[in-house]
Amino acid sequence: MKIGILREGKTPPDKRVPLNPRQCIEVQHKFPNVTVLVQPSAIRSFKDKEYADLGIILQEDLSECDILLGVKEVRIEDFIPGKKYLFFSHTIKKQEYNRKLLQAVLEKKIQLVDYEVLTDNKGFRIIGFGRFAGLVGAYNGFRAFGLKNELFDLKPAHECNDLEEMLQHLDEVTLPPIKIALTGDGRVAHGVIEILSHMNIMRVSPEAFLKNQEPEQAVYVQLLPNNYVRKTGDSETFDLLHFFNHPTEYENAFQPFTTATDLLIASAYWDPKAPVLFTADEMKADDFRISVISDITCDIEGSIPSTKKASTIDDPFYDYNIATGEIEEAFSNPNHVSVQAVDNLPCELPKDASLDFGQNLIEKVFPSLFGEDPDGIIERASITKDGKLTERFSYLQDFADRK
Repeated sequence: MKIGILREGKTPPDKRVPLNPRQCIEVQHKFPNVTVLVQPSAIRSFKDKEYADLGIILQEDLSECDILLGVKEVRIEDFIPGKKYLFFSHTIKKQEYNRKLLQAVLEKKIQLVDYEVLTDNKGFRIIGFGRFAGLVGAYNGFRAFGLKNELFDLKPAHECNDLEEMLQHLDEVTLPPIKIALTGDGRVAHGVIEILSHMNIMRVSPEAFLKNQEPEQAVYVQLLPNNYVRKTGDSETFDLLHFFNHPTEYENAFQPFTTATDLLIASAYWDPKAPVLFTADEMKADDFRISVISDITCDIEGSIPSTKKASTIDDPFYDYNIATGEIEEAFSNPNHVSVQAVDNLPCELPKDASLDFGQNLIEKVFPSLFGEDPDGIIERASITKDGKLTERFSYLQDFADRK
């Protein structure tokens, strides 16, 4: 069996890889019937020579491969008919910009296995870049806070050699006694907590966070849905599963935290049917305290009204003018809310993120991909097969049929 590592073709270029050079060797040792081929690329964080020096075959034409691995969407013109592909397709939410991609996958009878829906038997995702989104998103949040308040000037994450260097820069930071609120409890949130813990920031309960308006040292609170939404007409009981299944029956309850938070780090998944975290009008209140928002979720005009657009790695910050609702230059006015909304945060640490991702592929995905799939991991994550949508993703049929 031959697997091919694709050259990333999206713009802007993505430097991440599914497998780094040493992991390619590990795959061939662990699965003796597998040979890894790598399509040459000038943009990867790992150079072609690093693969070649370990004896990995570099080859432009991957048509002899049985399975092809990428990170982001594959260019339509590069698809090889009848092959099995693994990449993030960004189609499962009927993303309009990838309709033609899904149509091409069906037309070319490709089996598309989407990393985003690789799950275990309990429905939990087994792979992703979420941890690094959290790590970099938290770092960028502190970088924004330092720049806005002229306290410190952290080196941009993408200019750091690796995660270790990024953490070393945080070691040089002395924070004032600010209050930080974090939403979420998934991979992303846990990445954020790694940063907060590394900085020795004290964790407090939601009750203590609200009660102590002026702490003696920097503190943070982790907020779960029961802390920021409530069932309409019922503030006493909360059922998480009911909230996930019936989000329209809930209302925003985040308001108390808007008056007690300096830096908000948003990492919770948001369903468009669910209440927003707060509204643009609520931001106009005299006691609205949040001055910096690191919106890792980056839902444009979604749960956080100041996230009006995604920002970029090279230009990661902008200001939101509370009075006008417009975007302005970053750190241009102390009364503005400064926003970090980079939508490809893991790309800032491509080597570390790739290492983490590749290990999860090897340990959690490849045994099912290269052999039997007794737990249905690959089957569940296959959006298409033999020119048709699989049953689990049949809801995409109307999306795929539209021209």
